[in-house]
Amino acid sequence: MAIDGSSVNDKQGKAPSGAGTRRARRVRMTGAERREQLLDIGRTLFAERGFEGTSVEEIAAKAGVSKPVVYEHFGGKEGLYAVVVDREMRQLLDMVTGALTAGHPRELLEQAAFALLDYIETYTDGFRILVRDSPVAQSTGTFASLISDIATQVEDILGLEFKARGFDPKLAPLYAQALVGMVALTGQWWLDARKPKKPEVAAHLVNLAWHGLDGLEPKPRLIGHRRS
Repeated sequence: MAIDGSSVNDKQGKAPSGAGTRRARRVRMTGAERREQLLDIGRTLFAERGFEGTSVEEIAAKAGVSKPVVYEHFGGKEGLYAVVVDREMRQLLDMVTGALTAGHPRELLEQAAFALLDYIETYTDGFRILVRDSPVAQSTGTFASLISDIATQVEDILGLEFKARGFDPKLAPLYAQALVGMVALTGQWWLDARKPKKPEVAAHLVNLAWHGLDGLEPKPRLIGHRRS
C-alpha cells in the first residue's frame, strides 16, 4: 500500500513542513521586541503619511497584532508618535553636537553643516517626521525647538569670536539662530532635491555663512526708509 509523505512524517514523529512554518510564525515577541517593532512601523508610516494620515488600525495590521496591543505599549497613536519624535530629536542633536570638535570657527561651521546633511541622508524618514507639523507638537517638541537647541551649542563659540572682533557678544544667540536656521532650511530643500552633492552643499552653506561673518559690521545700519 502506498503511503503519502504526510503519513511517513507522522510515523517518523516528524511534523509536516507546513505545521513547522505555522509554529515558527506563532513565536511570541518579548515586550521590548514588540515595542521596537511598533516604533519602526510607526516611524515609516508617520514619515510617509504624517500624523493625521496614520491610524492605529494600520499600525496594528502591519505589526500583525490587535489594536489593544498598540494601546498597551503607547497609550495610543499620540504616545507612539511622541516616542518616535523624541528619538529622532535626540539622534539629530547628538550628531550635531558630537560633530563640533574643531578649534577653528570655519571648520566648526563645516562640521555642523555636514552633521545635519548626514542626518538627512541617513535618517530620511526621521527628518521628514521632524519637519512636519503635528497636533501633538506641544508635548513632543518641534523642529524649531530642536534648531534652537542646536543653536545653543554654538552660541558660546560665536560669543568668543564676537568678543575677539569687538562685537557685542550678547548678539551671539541671534546669529547662532540665523546660522543654524539657514542650514536647517537648506537641508529641508536638499531632502528632495539631493543636488548638488552633499559636500558641495556644505561648502556653499559655509561660504555664505563664513564670508557673511567675515564682512560683519559691528553696528549695522538700515539703508531703506524704514527705521522702526
